[in-house]
This record gives sequence, structure tokens and C-alpha cells, in this order.
Amino acid sequence: MTLIYYILVHLAYIMAMPLALFSKKTRLWFTGRFRWRRKIDQWQRASGQVFWFHAASLGEFEQGLPVMESMKTRVPGSQLVLTFYSPSGYEVRKNFEKADLVTYLPLDTAYNAKKFIARIKPDAAFFIKYEFWYGYLKQLNEMHIPCFLISGIFRPEQVFFRWYGFWFRRIPDLFSHLFVQDKASESLLNSSGISRVTVSGDTRFDRVTALAAKRQPVAIAGDFSASAFCLIAGSTWPADEDMLVEYINKDSHGMKFIMAPHEIGRNHISRLTAQLKNRHILFSEYHKERATDKQVLIIDNVGMLSSLYRYGHCAYVGGGFGKGIHNILEAAVFGIPVIFGPNYHKAREAVEMTEAGAAFCVKSPAELSGIINKLAADSKFLELASRKARLYVQQNTGAAETIVNHVVHLVKSK
Repeated sequence: MTLIYYILVHLAYIMAMPLALFSKKTRLWFTGRFRWRRKIDQWQRASGQVFWFHAASLGEFEQGLPVMESMKTRVPGSQLVLTFYSPSGYEVRKNFEKADLVTYLPLDTAYNAKKFIARIKPDAAFFIKYEFWYGYLKQLNEMHIPCFLISGIFRPEQVFFRWYGFWFRRIPDLFSHLFVQDKASESLLNSSGISRVTVSGDTRFDRVTALAAKRQPVAIAGDFSASAFCLIAGSTWPADEDMLVEYINKDSHGMKFIMAPHEIGRNHISRLTAQLKNRHILFSEYHKERATDKQVLIIDNVGMLSSLYRYGHCAYVGGGFGKGIHNILEAAVFGIPVIFGPNYHKAREAVEMTEAGAAFCVKSPAELSGIINKLAADSKFLELASRKARLYVQQNTGAAETIVNHVVHLVKSK
């Protein structure tokens, strides 16, 4: 089965090659891996300890960042090696200033794993959330290098727990310790004979809390939203926007909306502005005098969404009519209730916030209208939902500290 795994890894690589002709992202995925040997050969390992963190993409990087920063602080003189699977993570964070080496993760083959690990000689390795690369984990295990899973989450439908997943069940067992988000994950692993598990929670709570503390003011957003009930719509897709636009054009007199679409290409922004008629103004074209009669501020840039939520009374987070919702914690950390579409059940925080009355699922324009109107008209209802959102984030912070306290003890004893 191990041989079949490696054959499938090679086949997937070969079959993806034609896509590089048509997809920029796939092209970056290939070209980045062509240079990994040169990058690690040029890197100089210092005398201190080396910690290797691997993230699939940007979201996982953000999830692992509190642990990265804490390890660098708690172990003076240590070096940080950061690898990515996806270009969407690497291209954004390839110049991450706290890392001593940033590169793509080479293809998961026995040869690559042996060469890569032998060259960087990590004192500990960290894989974030869903990263289970058998070749690398096996090599770390054989070299007696401790490796940890951060913010892992396991579900019964994963291959590890299927009747045909007997070979794959060995992969989680290759970790020295697994730090998981919830009790359900711990129970699943225990049922498979894996006991080296700690329920530490989700490090994203630590990350959004740190970001909120360092938030940069956005003067335009503050000016636009002043003296009005304001909803911040973040990471929206067309299905989300169609519902929001219907509400804005019909029922939202006196309210303000700040919309930050997931896609900010010209065609997408043009589609949105056409639906909103004359009720909008773009962030890039904002002038206070021109904005006095506008209801919607459209953010046509990237990078400021997490700072925008502070200006809202409530938030709508997109993705719930597609594959799944985006990060709702960036809004909840500011103590505002969150609204989203029906596809949210894979996000543990969305389920728990909904049960607590701090978040609300909507499946139709009528439901969206109902909850926005209630939040805007009922100050006690809004205050209670807001307090529950803030409390939920506060009660779930501290995962990074739990992980680092455990790991530092191990690496310092080496």
C-alpha cells in the first residue's frame, strides 16, 4: 500500500502538468517546486534550534502563526523554516519576516522527504490542521524528530475512520502529539488507538484576538458608518450579494453597508455596482461630500477586512451558499453578531455561535431581512447577541499557549 501511495503521488503530479499551460496558480505550483533544492542549499542553519512549520495555504498559515511567534519568543536564537503546499499561501507570505527560510513543500516522496529533512535538520516539526503527508511524517518518525499537529480536527467521514482506511490510519499515529480542536476529534483518535492527543482548541482565536489588538483604524470606514446602524459584509460571493442587494434596495432606509467582496476584479465589482444603482461608492473613489447620500461602501482592495469589522453593529460573512463560510471569528472578536448562509456546519465555531445566539443562519432573502431588521430595531437583542459573540471568543483563546507549553518542555529537554 505504501508503494501504491507513492505511485499515486507521482501520477497526480504528472497528470497536473497540462493544467500549468492554462492555470497561473498551477504554473506557480510547479515552478516553485523546481527551485526547492537550490533554496535549502543556500540556507544557512545556525547553532540554535530549528522549528519547521508546514501550512497548506494562507488560512492555515494564519492559524499556525500564534504558535510560530510564541516558539520564536520562548526559544531565543531559534530559526523558523516555513513551507507551503499552495501558491495562494506562498505567494502572499514568501517574505514573512520572522521566518529564516520560506519555500514550497517538495512533492511527498521518500527521496524528497529524506533529503529535505536531512538538510534542514529540524528540532521539531509542526503540521497545521489537515496536513497529513505520509512520506514526511514517516521520515521524521524514523529520525526521532518530534512532530506535532496544530488545531487538528477529525470527522467520522475522513478516510482514517472508514472501513477501507486501514492503511491511512497509521498516518495520524506518526505524530508525536496531536493538538485538536474538540472532544469529538479526541474521541475519534482514541477509538483508533491513538492516545497522544490534547484538546487545546483552535489557534485562530488567538490569531484574531492578536489582530484585533493591533487593528489599524480605517478612517474612511469610520466616517462612512458614523451615526447609522452599519452591517459589514465580508468575503461575499454572488449568491450572498444577490440577497444583500435585494435587502438594500428594498428595506434598508437609514442603514449603512460596507461590502468587501471575496473577488475584487473589475467584472465582479461592475456586476455589484450595477445591482446597487446609485446607492454605492467605491473605497478607491471615496470623497466625503460624494458619500453623503450613499448607503453602500464597496471595498475594492484586499487586506483590510479584519480591521473593518470594528465599524459594524453586525456582520454578514460570505461563502455559506457555496463550499462553506469564510472566517467568522474576525468579526466576532469585535463583539458583533454574525449572519451567514446555510453551508456552515463544517465550521465548529459557526455551529457553536449559532447555538449560543451569537450567530444566525439565513437561507432566503426573507430570513435575511428578518434578522437584520430585528438586530437594527431591538437594542436589547443586539446587545445580548453582541455580548455572547465577544464572550465566545474570549472563552476560546489560549490554544497557542497550551501547545507551546507542551512543546517547549520537550524540545528544551533534547
